[in-house]
Amino acid sequence: MLTRKYSSSSFLVNKEDAMLEAAPVADLTSHLGYWLRLVSNHVSHAFARKLEAEGVTVAEWVLLRELYGVPSLGPSRLADTMGLTRGAISKLADRLIRKQLVVREDRADDARAHLLALTPAGRDLVPRLAAHADTNDAAFFGHLTREERAALEGLLKTIALKRGLKAMPLA
Repeated sequence: MLTRKYSSSSFLVNKEDAMLEAAPVADLTSHLGYWLRLVSNHVSHAFARKLEAEGVTVAEWVLLRELYGVPSLGPSRLADTMGLTRGAISKLADRLIRKQLVVREDRADDARAHLLALTPAGRDLVPRLAAHADTNDAAFFGHLTREERAALEGLLKTIALKRGLKAMPLA
């Protein structure tokens, strides 16, 4: 049903739209998303700064960590695991190859395909980067009791599972 909205430029509007305008607007801080984003931004930014000091980005760290402990992986497998395109993996790999942290190896069973593997420098770097991740977690979540931390992790995992969130956070 259309009703007239009175103003200096009077025109017909949908009555339901007019009701939406009158609805109260909640404070930003009343939304869980606000608090999740606030904490996430600070945790992520602090971690990114630590990695920057080591010469890598968060996305590069994730790729390095995925390669750690395995002889090599194919770009397609990394793309699936990390929730990225093969093109994005290729660009990340190129940057890490230039930094001499990753090498591209030919596959023995398929001349058209290749695998990615850590160099000795890359293998040595991953534990240092992991220590930064641990330090960052301790700085932001160390005050939580073991039970609080388990509850928070459980709730976040439940939300991720319910929403089908699988792509790794890279930024």
